[in-house]
Amino acid sequence: MGSAFARRLHARLIEHFSRYRLASFWANGVLAASVALLAAMVGFFATTGAGQDTAALHLTHADWQVEDAPGFRALPPAVDSRSLPAAWQPVELPLALPIALLRQADGSASTGAIRITWLRLSTRDLPATSAPLALYGARIKTDGTIAVYANGRLVHRAQEQGPLWDSTRTPLWVLLNKAPDGAPLNEILLRLEQTRRAQVAVSSLWLGPAEALEAGYQMRQWLQQELPAMLGAAFMAVGVFALFVWFKRSHETGYLLFFNLATTSFLRSLHFYVGVPVANAWFAWLTVNSLFWLVAVVHFSLRQLHGRPLKWLTCAVVAWTALIGVLTLPGLAILSNTPQVRPLIYIGAALMGVAVALVGGVSAWRRSSEGRLVAVGIGVCVLLGVSDWLLQNNFVSPEGWYLGAYTNAVTFSVFGVLMYRRYVNAIAEVERVNAGLAQRLQARETELELSHRRLREVEKKQTISDERQRLMQDMHDGLGSSLISAIRSVEGGSMSDDKVSQMLKSCLDDLKLTIDSMEPLEDDLLLLLATLRYRLGPRLESSGVALQWNVQELPALDWLDPTSALHILRIVQEGIANVLRHTRATEIRVGTAAEASGVRVSIEDNGQGFDVQKALAGAGGRGMQNQLRRAQAFGGEVSWRSGPGGTLFALWLPLQRGGRAA
Repeated sequence: MGSAFARRLHARLIEHFSRYRLASFWANGVLAASVALLAAMVGFFATTGAGQDTAALHLTHADWQVEDAPGFRALPPAVDSRSLPAAWQPVELPLALPIALLRQADGSASTGAIRITWLRLSTRDLPATSAPLALYGARIKTDGTIAVYANGRLVHRAQEQGPLWDSTRTPLWVLLNKAPDGAPLNEILLRLEQTRRAQVAVSSLWLGPAEALEAGYQMRQWLQQELPAMLGAAFMAVGVFALFVWFKRSHETGYLLFFNLATTSFLRSLHFYVGVPVANAWFAWLTVNSLFWLVAVVHFSLRQLHGRPLKWLTCAVVAWTALIGVLTLPGLAILSNTPQVRPLIYIGAALMGVAVALVGGVSAWRRSSEGRLVAVGIGVCVLLGVSDWLLQNNFVSPEGWYLGAYTNAVTFSVFGVLMYRRYVNAIAEVERVNAGLAQRLQARETELELSHRRLREVEKKQTISDERQRLMQDMHDGLGSSLISAIRSVEGGSMSDDKVSQMLKSCLDDLKLTIDSMEPLEDDLLLLLATLRYRLGPRLESSGVALQWNVQELPALDWLDPTSALHILRIVQEGIANVLRHTRATEIRVGTAAEASGVRVSIEDNGQGFDVQKALAGAGGRGMQNQLRRAQAFGGEVSWRSGPGGTLFALWLPLQRGGRAA
């Protein structure tokens, strides 16, 4: 009992593995590639700065203070740290200031709308060098203007004034030119503007020769900006291709969903396509809401894969996406898209993504391996987004890294695998159909070959039977009749030996003509007439009749078969025999002529003429009647013209069966 159950369980497991092993292979492959990429990023970012040139100074201490301002204002061209309030406090870098610490630094209940954070960096430990200097930092997070002053002189600005939306994704890189008076670099001031209660963060900084720091900056810039931009652009290009496929196959909505997915992912990563920080409320609205659009499109894709409508979840996803889009519209200002509100919006997006991933994964667990893969992919994207949320809200060090930049890579990989599987499965289906068609075609060809073979055998038997019947009929009507007449004449003693001999020779000629009609002629009438000349030549010579042969080249007659050939031989033979029996001619001329629609064979003699109509109507005209009957059998015509100077017999043969004489 137990062993039987174990065998059944083993068989079920093998079946389950065989059914889902391809999907598991792709899912594991995608996840392994994503983990490997993230591990490489972690390894690089964790060691960023540790491998910097020893000529560079790693700035991990600074002085800072915060002041209030009524609003964003133009940057002063020069600032002396001694002119600022003497409220400096030491701080270690990286710096992630919570709101409570900002209030403590303020020391009073200010009502200003804008805060300005100052960071003072000392350069007294910088090794002496004559190379151009650069200031490099992995990240400075604020929602306002960023400015850098060297020895009180403005050397860098990120946005003249106003809010920013993408400064946290752009590493800080400032080239410090030598002062006009040649004074050494003694002090660096960082001026950060932010809205009230915004969460500011500054990574540790590096100061040193530009060539020593540029490699680390370029690598971080590539991983944080350029690589996500390339992935998003590639995703968008494939999405446009899917759109054009959908134009041709509009019933397959998966291609349209793939295009929408690529579009929303591209909008979500607009931060990475700009080289400078952007200050625009509509830009912020677009990039924030595109996250909800992305989750909604993934939900519809999942629903299509597992086939369950999930009306309640669909209504909730659409309603929540539309509500956030309306509440955050810059023109309505119902819910300001501020640093204080934005984290809550992202929490809503994360919860929406978790719900879509869990419900979609459960719904697709037994229905669709592709649905499970998509659910896993969106779950990974939610985790990456959570890490970004922690970084944005200063729960982790500002020297960390944005993993959300690679949600495009995960989404592209997952849905790229789906499109690839659809493509491969389509090719496999076409190959399977072609193989089935080839097998059916082969079977049909074999069946047709057998049928054709049977038909050929039947046709061969029918041809032999028809030919036997024809020969028997011809011998009965011609040779048989002549032999019977000869036998009766001999038995009655009414015929001389010469006439009997002549009659037997005629019978022999009939037999030879019957045999000659069975020779392959290849549509050649001249060959047929030459055979007749060979057979009748000795007989004419023995009768003292001269034969003039005026035969010319003639076109082929494609209808000339053995039956028709025998008819033609009989007609011409009867015509020559009539000359020998009745006209007392000494000369016979046989000629041919090609006409527009046929061929004419003529037999002319110099004997005494006869009345054609009387001969046809009399009992002795049986041979002429046979000539008429035989000519009609293959669509030909015969005619006689007789007078005192001789008789002209003409046989007209059509080029094509069914033609008419002119």
